[in-house]
Amino acid sequence: TITPNSPLEQFAILPLIPMKIGNLYFSFTNPSLFMLLTLSLVLLLVHFVTKNGGGNLVPNAWQSLVELIYDFVLNLVNEQIGGLSGNVKQKFFPCILVTFTFLLFCNLQGMIPYSFTVTSHFLITLGLSFSLFIGITIVGFQRNGLHFLSFLLPAGVPLPLAPFLVLLELISYCFRALSLGIRLFANMMAGHSLVKILSGFAWTMLCMNDLLYFIGDLGPLFIVLALTGLELGVAILQAYVFTILICIYLNDAINLH
Repeated sequence: TITPNSPLEQFAILPLIPMKIGNLYFSFTNPSLFMLLTLSLVLLLVHFVTKNGGGNLVPNAWQSLVELIYDFVLNLVNEQIGGLSGNVKQKFFPCILVTFTFLLFCNLQGMIPYSFTVTSHFLITLGLSFSLFIGITIVGFQRNGLHFLSFLLPAGVPLPLAPFLVLLELISYCFRALSLGIRLFANMMAGHSLVKILSGFAWTMLCMNDLLYFIGDLGPLFIVLALTGLELGVAILQAYVFTILICIYLNDAINLH
């Protein structure tokens, strides 16, 4: 149970449209709503930018933003994924572009007051990371066949140590997906909680009818403003880190070492 005015109150999942089928309970929650809003925002942005048959010759601000994201992810794919021709790399580009754009807009949307940070929930980030990781594993088997399993046993390992190393490598491989989800969730949740705590402290001091409290409030207020700017940078950085790690893992699956 989350107490009122708690820093964790902003992460509470609330059922907006409860639904139940037999013993299965479904509900349309606030994370579902904000994920739909994020997807709608991205689709509307792309629609308005491309509705004139590919955009304007002289790009406006929104078209420049879309082109910036597109070029950024395209360069990321070309730099991080090796051993493939440009045409083959393009098969992975849409998935990586959608992942980066979705995470970026979800993180930035969470910076809006009274909104909801979708990526601050472990199940959501874990579901996304494991879904992508399963896809990467399938690509690895498609490209390399059963030889893909050779990454579990490095060359030159003594035979008595082989079972232990295979187990350790398998655990390490599976923990890649887990660490992807934990990293994103932990950074977003910790940053938002810290901003909430300091904002509440600054507001409490501001509401006190005392000049000393008001003067003393300026320090926490400036810290909150600085942390908000830092959290904005973290929101962008975490989308980038998640995406570049996906590219690195995809490269490892395609080009076995």
